Amino acid sequence: MVNSPREVIGSVLKYMGASYNSNNIDLQVAGGKISVQQNLALLANQARLFDSTHYLKAFGIGDVWVAVGWSSDVLPAVKRMSNVAVVVPKSGASLWADLWAIPAASRLETKQIGGRVRGPSPLIHQWIEFCLQTARALPFKQEVIPGASPSALETTLVKLPEELLKGKPSQDTNLIVGVPPAEILARCEFLEPLSEATLSDYEWLVADLQKPAPVLMKRVQHYLSSLIQSFLAKATLKS
Repeated sequence: MVNSPREVIGSVLKYMGASYNSNNIDLQVAGGKISVQQNLALLANQARLFDSTHYLKAFGIGDVWVAVGWSSDVLPAVKRMSNVAVVVPKSGASLWADLWAIPAASRLETKQIGGRVRGPSPLIHQWIEFCLQTARALPFKQEVIPGASPSALETTLVKLPEELLKGKPSQDTNLIVGVPPAEILARCEFLEPLSEATLSDYEWLVADLQKPAPVLMKRVQHYLSSLIQSFLAKATLKS
């Protein structure tokens, strides 16, 4: 699993029927911090590795049966594997988005000819309309780019033409053009900033998780050590 407190604790909160963005765990989550702590310990006991870099390598070599991660990592990786299913859990998942920012107008201080006030282009709305056209979503539908076009969230999902699917291995997944079914999508959330009090709760939960589970840290160290040894062995053979 990825090494992200928001994702690790967030997955426990979703499992318990709560929100990623619960800002008062004791009031908003059944059983409060103690219950979250217990479920977090159960998750840790089943985890081989918490690492945002090597989690898919462990999955790829068959060291683990399940990998929990971000679609931008997972979708390109599964194309190189067989007998793999990509599933968004029924309880929902975290959402991410690429954001475009328009700079505020600012004057260029210059004595040269052509000094001007810079600001948003008058064509910006046409540019956005162009990028949101249905045809522009094709790379997402063909899985050239992991993720989905914003239009896929608002319109009826259309199946890809058969000629585009020809020769592609079928994949066991509940994603349709990069988007989970509507009932699951409704439970997915963008991660919002947490209050200072909730961040303190997260720190307490993570610190408590690390104390009783030295075995987990040993697993991480052993796994990284084996990767390094394997790399050194290959480097020696090549030289």
